[in-house]
Amino acid sequence: MAGAVMTGFTGQVYAMRPSNPAIRVIDRTVSGKVTSVEDNIGIPGVSVVLKGSKTGTNTDADGNFKINVPEDNAVLVFSAVGFTTQEVAVGNKSTVDIVLASDQKILTEVVVVGYGTQKKSQLTGAISSVGAKEINEMPITNLGQALQGRAAGVDVTQSGSKPGTVPRILIRGRRSFNAGNDPLYVVDGIPLAGGYEDMNPSDIQSMEVLKDATATAIYGSRGANGVVIVTTKRGGQKGKTTVSYDGYVGVSKALDKVDLFNGPEFAEFVREAYRATGGYKDAAGNAIPTGVINAEADAKVAVLGGDPNVAKGIANGTSTDWQDLVVGTGMMQNHSIGVQGGSDRTQFYISGGYFRDKGVIKEANFTRFSLRANIDHNVNKWLKVGLSSYMMNSIRNGENLNTYGMTINQNPLAVPYDENGKLIFSPTNDALLTNPLAELVKGAQVDQMKRYRIFNSLYTEFNILPGLKYRVNFGPDFVISRYGRFIGSMTNARKGGDAQANTGNAIQFNWTLENIVNYTKTFGGKHNLNITALHSIQRDRAEVYSSSVQGVPVESQSFYNIGAATTVFSPGSGLVEWTINSFMGRLNYDYNDKYLLTLTIRRDGSSRFGENSKYGNFPGVAVGWNIGNEDFLKGVTWVDLLKVRAGWGKVGNTGLAPYQTQAFLGRTSYAWNTTPAYGYRPGTIGNADLRWESSATANVGLDFSLVRGRVQGSLEFYQTNTTALLLSDQLPGSIGFNAVTRNVGETRNRGIELGVTTTNVNTNSGFKWTTDFTFTKNTEAILSLYNGKVDDLGNGWFIGRPLSTVYDYRKIGIWQTNEADAAKAVNSEVGQIKLKDIDGDGKINANDREIIGSDVPDFSGGITNRFSFKGFDLSFFFFARVGNLIRSEFHRNNNALAGRYQQMKVDYWTPNNPTNEFPRPKSNQEFPVYGSTLTYFDGTFVKLRNVNVGYTFTPELSKKLGMESLRLYSSIQQPFIWAKYRNKYNGVDPETTGLAAGGTGITPATMVITFGLNAKF
Repeated sequence: MAGAVMTGFTGQVYAMRPSNPAIRVIDRTVSGKVTSVEDNIGIPGVSVVLKGSKTGTNTDADGNFKINVPEDNAVLVFSAVGFTTQEVAVGNKSTVDIVLASDQKILTEVVVVGYGTQKKSQLTGAISSVGAKEINEMPITNLGQALQGRAAGVDVTQSGSKPGTVPRILIRGRRSFNAGNDPLYVVDGIPLAGGYEDMNPSDIQSMEVLKDATATAIYGSRGANGVVIVTTKRGGQKGKTTVSYDGYVGVSKALDKVDLFNGPEFAEFVREAYRATGGYKDAAGNAIPTGVINAEADAKVAVLGGDPNVAKGIANGTSTDWQDLVVGTGMMQNHSIGVQGGSDRTQFYISGGYFRDKGVIKEANFTRFSLRANIDHNVNKWLKVGLSSYMMNSIRNGENLNTYGMTINQNPLAVPYDENGKLIFSPTNDALLTNPLAELVKGAQVDQMKRYRIFNSLYTEFNILPGLKYRVNFGPDFVISRYGRFIGSMTNARKGGDAQANTGNAIQFNWTLENIVNYTKTFGGKHNLNITALHSIQRDRAEVYSSSVQGVPVESQSFYNIGAATTVFSPGSGLVEWTINSFMGRLNYDYNDKYLLTLTIRRDGSSRFGENSKYGNFPGVAVGWNIGNEDFLKGVTWVDLLKVRAGWGKVGNTGLAPYQTQAFLGRTSYAWNTTPAYGYRPGTIGNADLRWESSATANVGLDFSLVRGRVQGSLEFYQTNTTALLLSDQLPGSIGFNAVTRNVGETRNRGIELGVTTTNVNTNSGFKWTTDFTFTKNTEAILSLYNGKVDDLGNGWFIGRPLSTVYDYRKIGIWQTNEADAAKAVNSEVGQIKLKDIDGDGKINANDREIIGSDVPDFSGGITNRFSFKGFDLSFFFFARVGNLIRSEFHRNNNALAGRYQQMKVDYWTPNNPTNEFPRPKSNQEFPVYGSTLTYFDGTFVKLRNVNVGYTFTPELSKKLGMESLRLYSSIQQPFIWAKYRNKYNGVDPETTGLAAGGTGITPATMVITFGLNAKF
């Protein structure tokens, strides 16, 4: 009977579909248990969802579940983090028991390690990975920005907001004074000879950062400062071609302005500067006290009434905000089109990119055009060939211009235009203060760098025997650079004089040839062996040419017709060549994926070093123990991966400039009565025994994956000792030379790194929340110098301290009125800087200096949270550096307190304002006595680096729009900076360039708002 409930002999209950639609379908209950295939133990928290509906439940602590299903053809979907998803047709069953297999992605994820790949579970070195997801999360101009806060142990700091600016990247701190601390960049297997910023980030599939010497030893003398391996996107084997478009357009705005004095405040600031030196007097010669304005006294001050333009401004109440006239709204856009596809035999990826960044200062912009073609082809079963070709053209304008710095010093009592709207070139009588807007007149100032680059990676791979491969890599890299500079007559530099121009050209050709043999063998079922042997040669040739002229007859010619100039200065040219010849062997062994061993040896020969020491040997050894694979942990279901590893390795630093081991000649002049003559003399002392700096690193690490991948990460402890530093050993001047470069001294880096990824929430409704967290603490220390364990005060090098340390007096306040006698005793006066008397002798001298701090932070880190729900996604990324010192050149240049130039608004001392913050202005001193003590600040900051919100269309809707997938998103980059340096002390950006933060070429910190889309066809 239709609609009846029937009981069969098995006792199972079925809901019969009614013939009358008005009769409700009776759901039936299906129960069961979900267990793991490895240990047959119930899995808690498994999502059980009725396919095609919102009906669902989760398994209990023992893996049991119950769910109602409406019909016989119901399908249940079982899913859990760390397990493969499984679909089961219920049929007529009321009990459904499921066995889920582990999702081995966590354990089998492949990581590029240099000259090959390894499973993550088999790594023995310290390696961090950054994938395409992190790279594409925010609008970046170069791959360095993608590493900031995303890889533990990698310290990335911005160098300013000018378009085209490249961040500084340090891996596990600084090791060297003179041989460089930049890491090696390897793109598609070929080491770069500089210029990583030329790469288009949209082409990058992944980046691996090799940090300890056991990982970097395979690169020998070039791996001393770490290695960044960049892998670009390749084609697929699905027989389908996919066209993708990734692009965004946005605006950039200054986060805020430097807080300067307004017109009346500036006038009073100038008055106080002249009061302090007795220069602010009335007509009768009487001193005018603080807070009192006197017209006759103003008239005697050149900066005020002595300048009719300024006097007019005072009378009119003028308060020109020059920053508003110079700082505008910038624009950033990026467009990349990629074509990806292939078959079983041929795979290809082709892309074209256009990037344009117009800065908030009119003169500054950066443009990059790029084209990439990656092709892999299997000729037959034993031969494979491939090509990665990248072509780039970039144009950067305004790198060395400083209109913003001029703007900050401009007098706010002056006006930029006359009554007819014409630009006033000299708004005041001050010869050094011309109108900054004149610098922005088209063609007045030109500072342009053009780069053309063709970077290739070609390979041929032979499968000689099962497990035995031979590969040849060839990487030609061709770069042409042209620099052009033009300074027009009506600019601050020329002030109506003849226009100047200069040009420089560089042609660089670098090539790498590598022969690699790789052998892989499994024997006995549990023993796995991989051997890699390498011979590599890299050669570089760079030619440079330059010329400079004055008296360009037609300014519209800029620097393009220097032959027409009236005066030609000395032209210049040069040639620099170097070669590295290398041999490398590596052995990877594991027993049953439990016990791991890596042995590496590399021998490098460099043309840069002395005849007696061109070659060096760089070994590495590492062991690992996959504890999670031991029998005693097999029953611990919440442990997916638990691996302990330790290693030691030694690498060299080949950062010495070519020819430094040789003796140079210096040009000199002679006079034969009245006849001049020129000759040459010994200029430097050569050193044929000069060799590599050597860095030996010990590293202990722990890799873990817990609760089916919900918590994954790595913890590292390391120490690096760098010996045989390339330092200038001081010599007595009586021998004719002041110094000679020798291998002396030692430094040390110690640190701890933590990187963790967690899946915090993953619900049946589709809501997911994940977090990436990185933490880095690195401590630098100088252990010895050329005189052993003796400090070098002149260079600021101290035993046991970081490589960059501030040694100076310490400001403890301002001398107050009741301290006049005490101030006089130390040759100071009321209203000026009060210093700490360290030795307590009542005097201030060199013995009262102390170590103020260093630019090395106590720790740094980043945290990224990602949320997703039914197509919507949200992520935000915070980055922080804590405990470092800023030595702010920005404050030195813009806080002179001399009363001549406009400057940042500070709380300065007056008889009516007895503050302890800043001293009284004085018109007779360019900078305050001991003014350097006013430039030291706590560099701690937290930045909200990026916020990204997006929506991914459903496959059905995307298909209707003629696309395979479509995502729209908006991003806000650096909307907030929390830092005392900015919030209290008026600094621009605490991140820019460490100790010497904010020199004369600084530009405002910016926020970028973009709108973009990712589409596939």
